[in-house]
Amino acid sequence: MADFLEERLSDLIRYGSSFQDDYAVNVVATAGGQEYRSLIHPYPVRRFDISYLLDEAKTYAQLMAVYHRAHGTFAGFRARCFDEWSSNGAKGTPTAFDQPMALVSAGVYQLSKQYGTDQAAGATGYAYRYIKKPVAGTVLVGIGATAIRSADWSVDTTTGRVTFAADQTKAVTSISQAASAELVVGSSHGFVSGQSVQVSAVVGMTQINGLRALITATSATTITVAINSTAFSTYTSGGVVHTRPQSGETVSAGYEFDFPVRFSTALPVGQDYPGYRPVDGVSLVELLNP
Repeated sequence: MADFLEERLSDLIRYGSSFQDDYAVNVVATAGGQEYRSLIHPYPVRRFDISYLLDEAKTYAQLMAVYHRAHGTFAGFRARCFDEWSSNGAKGTPTAFDQPMALVSAGVYQLSKQYGTDQAAGATGYAYRYIKKPVAGTVLVGIGATAIRSADWSVDTTTGRVTFAADQTKAVTSISQAASAELVVGSSHGFVSGQSVQVSAVVGMTQINGLRALITATSATTITVAINSTAFSTYTSGGVVHTRPQSGETVSAGYEFDFPVRFSTALPVGQDYPGYRPVDGVSLVELLNP
């Protein structure tokens, strides 16, 4: 792992005139014509090929500047693929529920993107790409079917890791049967409207266990949540609420993203006529661990 420049190759440079995703597959052929294949890892590696004319006054100078700041093939940088930059398909508007995140440690998750999910996965599972370079200001986060407000998590746009705020938890002593259930959680609870909580360990009104919803109102000792409990059994005892994701909950995200890449060749620049320079055979390769 070498240096990484947290800058994107200018959108004026239409890199990615062609690209391909490759997989690390070990193939052993026997004398009898049989093949034995093993998948080294499930991550696609994208390679971009550049071959076009550069306007000397704009894109040529910018490309050369990035090349020299990167010291050629040494350092990585960001590149936007014009055919895929979103968690929602290739170019759709991101939502908080586009892609599952991978658990790293308690409260910390890695952005990722799965491929080929329109059909059932094979024995090796779905291919996926860890998203290490999300675009600032585009990340959305969800737990289950609930979008989580940005005040309750943060994202490191240099690593693609999402960290949830410290878990707020309170014991429940009563739950109403109402269109919007009211939970008694005691004084100094610290919850505010717009937060998301999961309810668990309730006795009696067991239908509410495992449900997550937004807090719609608070008082000194209660929180009201967007859960219709009118048809639930009567509350008996117990219960606890948590803000952080709990075991069994799906944690998801949506985002725009860049590819972390480096030059994989030197930069061969010619000169055909004044003001324009052809660039042929320049390649960018995706970095799995930038």
